Amino acid sequence: MKVVLSPNPYRDRGLKAAMTARSILEKSGVQAVICLPFELDENSHLELPAEAELRPIESELESADVLVCFGGDGTILHAAREATPRNIPVLGVNLGSIGFMAELEQGELSLLSKLAGGRFGVERRMMLDVRVRREGRQVFSETALNDAVITKGAVARVLDLEVTGDRVTISSFSGDGVVIATPTGSTAYSMAAGGPIVEPTAENIIVSPICAHSLHAKPFVLNADRAVGVRMSAAGGKKSAYLSVDGGRAFRIQPGDWVECRRSRQETKLVKLTGRSFYERINQKLGKV
Repeated sequence: MKVVLSPNPYRDRGLKAAMTARSILEKSGVQAVICLPFELDENSHLELPAEAELRPIESELESADVLVCFGGDGTILHAAREATPRNIPVLGVNLGSIGFMAELEQGELSLLSKLAGGRFGVERRMMLDVRVRREGRQVFSETALNDAVITKGAVARVLDLEVTGDRVTISSFSGDGVVIATPTGSTAYSMAAGGPIVEPTAENIIVSPICAHSLHAKPFVLNADRAVGVRMSAAGGKKSAYLSVDGGRAFRIQPGDWVECRRSRQETKLVKLTGRSFYERINQKLGKV
């Protein structure tokens, strides 16, 4: 068995957690290699230990059985982009503040030994294909594990948005934007915008307006097979909006552009080791217990 350990070096200082995990896995008879999830900026001034023996993640993932990432939810989302197309399950170790998607906390690294005997489960999470069409041609395409968020610019006035399901209007409103989320993403920006918390293994699409200027603009939970569309009114003149998929780099949306979110054929696989339920995790992370 081969496990790729991918630490966010800004969260895992000195790669201490990753190196501890490597030691635990190797003692259990597992091949473990450490790969950074991204190239470091030349001005980062991070000191990485030579004994970490860092390897390129793209080549190591080709023969990996599990990808373990160390950081917050953003690190897991980044890891999913690499692992999902290769059908590799992802295990998250939380080094951030909340970490809804992480299976382990830093003090639970000893549980990684379960990977050696195959004593773990795999939970499948639905994803969304997000595309933007402009004047009949596709100008943007990404796949989301969490959400696709359309928001106004920093100094823009409110947006006039139409949200559709299978090209039938669901809601039209003015506001700061809208979140189109998977159940996994229901505990992220969608929840902050007033959307419902949905079990992550459910199969739905959650539509949550952001600061809508209407009493009638409410969150919707749709069937996973709906094609959810969002269009900014062409009457918006020079207004612009921005689309961000899983918190990634923003793409500028123009009036008249058609943003469409559909259930993806891809699914992210998350490794389950602890047996903690979703409800236990929610109560712990949100400080209810």
